[in-house]
Amino acid sequence: MEADIILTGGTVLPMDKGQPPASAIAVGQGRVLALGNETDVMAWRGTRTHIIPLNGRTVLPGFTDSHIHLVEWALQQQQVNLWGTTSLREALARVQAAHVTLPEGTWLRGSGWDASLWPDLDTPWPTATMLDRVVGDRPVALDSKDLHALWVNTYTLRLAGITAHTPDPPGGIIERDPRTGEPTGILKETARELVTRLYPPEQEEDWVRALETAIPRLWAEGIVAVHVLNDTPTMRNFRALQRLREQGTLRLRALLYLPASRQEDAMRLGLRSGFGDHLLRIGGIKYFADGTLGSRTAAMLAPYLGDPDNTGIFVTDPEALLEGILAASRAGLAVAVHAIGDRANRVVLDILQQVRAAEREHAPPALPHRVEHVQLLAEEDLSRLAALDVVASMQPVHATQDMALAQEYWGEPRIRWAYAWRTLVRAGTHLIFGSDAPVEPPSVLAGLHAALTRRRTDGTPGPEGWIPEERLCLLQALHAYTLAPAMVEGTASWRGSLAPGKVADLVVLNGPLLPLVREDPTALLEMQVDMTLFAGEIVYVREG
Repeated sequence: MEADIILTGGTVLPMDKGQPPASAIAVGQGRVLALGNETDVMAWRGTRTHIIPLNGRTVLPGFTDSHIHLVEWALQQQQVNLWGTTSLREALARVQAAHVTLPEGTWLRGSGWDASLWPDLDTPWPTATMLDRVVGDRPVALDSKDLHALWVNTYTLRLAGITAHTPDPPGGIIERDPRTGEPTGILKETARELVTRLYPPEQEEDWVRALETAIPRLWAEGIVAVHVLNDTPTMRNFRALQRLREQGTLRLRALLYLPASRQEDAMRLGLRSGFGDHLLRIGGIKYFADGTLGSRTAAMLAPYLGDPDNTGIFVTDPEALLEGILAASRAGLAVAVHAIGDRANRVVLDILQQVRAAEREHAPPALPHRVEHVQLLAEEDLSRLAALDVVASMQPVHATQDMALAQEYWGEPRIRWAYAWRTLVRAGTHLIFGSDAPVEPPSVLAGLHAALTRRRTDGTPGPEGWIPEERLCLLQALHAYTLAPAMVEGTASWRGSLAPGKVADLVVLNGPLLPLVREDPTALLEMQVDMTLFAGEIVYVREG
């Protein structure tokens, strides 16, 4: 067999213990044919082989984003983008600019705001009246950066019938004026559904078109595989990805976790974790234990600093969580449980300990259970994930973006075990990384920088980073984006690393990664993806 493509003259990092670094790689019929030096690999050259000189670039296995809300992120590329706004004034200006472009009567939707970054905000949360100044005659609904709070205008509150007499729904909070009890325009957790259920119905075609536009943006980040979490009850991720697969245009591998609201349907159908093919597979069921740090709804063992009556909330009652996870496990469905606060993580680990005990009586699911985010653990719980063989699915950029909030709301000494990557790895925990897009952009290079430095891109909080004891080395962080996710999927025999016979999903970075990062980890901020291959097909080449 002759190679379709040979990449030569660089550094190939296979991320496979059985394969040493190489200077060239040959690809043919969608698979890796050979790795080695130029002489060995050029033996695969044929009359139709495309020779690509690397000129010192680095080749890695294609990246996996192990926590993404795929269609949600794709759709949000078409809405008002409030990500990165540094003031209330700037956010309102973006909303107003979008308002004048929309047809009369349509919803104005957006996302990405983070009120902690707005020095001109003189209230704890933005309010409906602030939005009313720029848009008063159409419904406005703006998701927070973490997707756990919704900011709406007065028009929307009236449309939804939310008044001072509307009770907080189970697992949700309607922010209210402390003097009058009137809703202020912020809806947290399940209270968001009082408005989101009113959104104009989406069509499957909308989801498919959004993905067709968005997936190439993932290739530009070197991402060839995703773990899709928190699909909506409409199952839009599953449906849209199936459509692309049926059309023969899907160039992305996806492991899908179905919402807990669809667990009974999945069980009746007999779906089991691991079912699917090389493009689409069932991961299991996604549950929510608590809220988030930013909205101060993450469930805590001790109150939030400056808020002595607030220990967060459980979005799902712990007893219902135990019952649901036990049923999922018996049906062969693994679970992925969102848990942020130290109390939520403890409760989830207690539940999974009971589930593991029950699994002695029946076969466990084919894929491992996992906890999503694991942002804060009590010290005595640090070794429990490894002991229970539970995956820690974490997002490095959350640590650097949320460190100021963690300091303010959690404080010393408990933040010592916030985003405790290195401690978890040393304990033997299986660690995988993702972005949580659209909460953060799906950038693996940004995630690697955060994992290695625990610093923001502007250098804060200083050379050592935030809680520097938890920094990872480059290979540990790369493992969490490459082979480790494939191991979680049960696909490591054919993907996740570069070895002869494995699928040719790979990414080419624009320079010599190892020497640059050893000298200065901030070099990751200057790195770029030059090329991405999916199953041996070049799907992305950086312009220029």
